[in-house]
Amino acid sequence: VLGFWPHFLSVNPSRGLMDEQFVVLVQNAPPGSELTVHSFHQCDEGHSWNAFAHYISDAAGSVNVSGDCSLGGTYSGIEPMGLLWSLRPVPGSKPGLRIRKKNVQVPMLVTVSVYEGHRKDGFSDLVPLASVLVERWYMAPGVRRIPVTEGGLTATLFLPPGPGPFPAVLDLWGSGGQLMEYRAALLASHGLAALVVDYLTTKNIKETEKMTIFQYIETAYKYLEEHLQILGSRIAMLGLSFGTSVTLRMAAYSKIMKVTAEENICPSHDDPRVAEEGERPESSKPLEILPRDLSLPIDPLKKVDVGRLQCPLMLVVGEDDQNSAAQESASDMKEMMERAGNSHLLTILSYPDAGHLIEPPYTPHVRASNFKPAGLKQMFLWGGQTVAHSRAQEDSWKKILLFLRVNLFGGTRPGAAPLSRL
Repeated sequence: VLGFWPHFLSVNPSRGLMDEQFVVLVQNAPPGSELTVHSFHQCDEGHSWNAFAHYISDAAGSVNVSGDCSLGGTYSGIEPMGLLWSLRPVPGSKPGLRIRKKNVQVPMLVTVSVYEGHRKDGFSDLVPLASVLVERWYMAPGVRRIPVTEGGLTATLFLPPGPGPFPAVLDLWGSGGQLMEYRAALLASHGLAALVVDYLTTKNIKETEKMTIFQYIETAYKYLEEHLQILGSRIAMLGLSFGTSVTLRMAAYSKIMKVTAEENICPSHDDPRVAEEGERPESSKPLEILPRDLSLPIDPLKKVDVGRLQCPLMLVVGEDDQNSAAQESASDMKEMMERAGNSHLLTILSYPDAGHLIEPPYTPHVRASNFKPAGLKQMFLWGGQTVAHSRAQEDSWKKILLFLRVNLFGGTRPGAAPLSRL
């Protein structure tokens, strides 16, 4: 009986950055034992998520999740980090959930356990053979989190360890607004200062109308440029979804901003003046709406003129993006830049079967979730197939970091910036 065996379960490292791989090892089981390795996480909003995989111990009574084949569960095959990226809401959860780290000053806690037999459900009623609590951090030791309100901004600055000055990234999320800090915190953990701004739901724009979105972004840029711990001549912009339209427009037309490099995830070159000056489109569909359909065909009169760009540009495209016409936009931008003679500045990373929400590595994939653009809660279809999407997140993040290091640190070798470790 497995319960009488002194099982040993280890996760190494048990405390690490969110984009760092770990090794899960089960030892001292009888050879040929059927085992289920399970992960459990309760997110910041109180919802429970789990993942699990079925294994058979080898002749030494061991299972190495990094090298052994899962026979079934929330993932199959050899998947070292499947216990994270295949996390899904536990049965009975409300629909439309998505994991987004709200408080980056505390870790994402994941309990990894091993159970006897090949289990599929009822884990909360079972006693595990062994369990380990794992910490996944977005902020490395020494990273500083600084709330910013100067100039009417609603923003957070993350500074890497050390005195600086540091190259910086201006981080813009999409149409959901609010401050989503986890990507900026992770960038700072890799040696880049990062300022994430709420540019849609902040009172200065939404209520008082003291500034346009573009004046607001220029204010954020000037804050970075003048900061004593920032290299003001080395500032990049990173945009996701609607944020890509804003970053492209600022890089192409702003007389104040001199962007060193630009990174766009799920890109769109629709000129965001349309979104600022006009009304948001409405959908008659009660459950899942498809904004992608609303952006096609691309109106030639409403495009940002990317032929004006003078800085390196990287586009990250999910070919199964159901939220925006990212693939069509990237192709059109390439043609525009070829005609303008600046296509040498362009890099496109395109991922088959990846969806819209390409996030840092091992973030659980959701094909659809609740979303509140302009405060209106609806179910949005993002797209993506879980395995392919997770591969895209891992691969693109490495290339995003390399792109930013090469262009911001002025070097051409990988790893020009030191990596922070826990």
